[in-house]
Amino acid sequence: MPPREISDLITAADPATGRRLPVRRAEVVELLRGNGDRWGARIVAGLPADQDGVLDAGSVDRLLVSVHTELQRLSEELRIGERLVHLLGPLFTAIRATGAPGPYRLVDVGCGLGYLVRWLAATGALAPDVELVGVDLDAALVAEAGRLARSEGLRCRFVHGDAFALPQAATVYVSTGVLHHFPEPALAEFFAAQGASPALAFCHYDIASTGLAPIGAWMFHRARMRHPLGRHDGVASARRAHSDRTLLQAAAASGMRPLLHEPRHVANPFCTTLRPVLGLRPHLEAPLRQALGRSSRRLLGPEHLVRAAP
Repeated sequence: MPPREISDLITAADPATGRRLPVRRAEVVELLRGNGDRWGARIVAGLPADQDGVLDAGSVDRLLVSVHTELQRLSEELRIGERLVHLLGPLFTAIRATGAPGPYRLVDVGCGLGYLVRWLAATGALAPDVELVGVDLDAALVAEAGRLARSEGLRCRFVHGDAFALPQAATVYVSTGVLHHFPEPALAEFFAAQGASPALAFCHYDIASTGLAPIGAWMFHRARMRHPLGRHDGVASARRAHSDRTLLQAAAASGMRPLLHEPRHVANPFCTTLRPVLGLRPHLEAPLRQALGRSSRRLLGPEHLVRAAP
């Protein structure tokens, strides 16, 4: 079985209402042990629980906020904001060129502490006609993201809930480090939900699936993350990364044109840690390539993977 991330297991919520559900420490420990993950089981066994063995919600929330604060530092070092703007800027240029009326809405799915949305708001990297919204199923992370945005005086907002059930739909969906949380069948459903929405495009960055990724993740998280949970989940996330073929096949379920930026066979595995999969309404591909200029050569569809196969 693929490795599991502890952060996915120590919180639970009712999908219909968002109400928090109790999580029993022993059940999580047993699940991790059954998956052969003794390291993760030891970490969870040390987390605070009440007399009934239910993980203490306050302690879990503080831990996750702390870990995501460290993840924000990693995002800064990896220049996640600049990487996304390299594609998002031309993407919104293409959307405007096709005559789609504004204002536009960018929705960050699984935003965590909202680093990307807050970075975009702070830098003004996108035009003022793009509303910035972060959405996450974890109420504690959303609350902290909102607090940070208010303290920084930023024009953006954060919502606790389902990104695909907002009263006002996205023009473009984005995410960073979310895709590997989905097993393959659920990944196709994730993309299909975006295709069924009024959204014009999506752009999701995730870990590049290479043989070097788990090694690099272990070294990087060992050096940067203070809590063992962050180190554990960093390695697990790299081991769970989806292949280029899986991403493109799943993205095709959206009904949009699936494209991958810098797929494995054209990228340097020592330098490519993250790369995005995109989905575009068909009429957007030509204007996007025009807006990207020479960089459009690194944007490839499923037909190129077929040609690259041995």
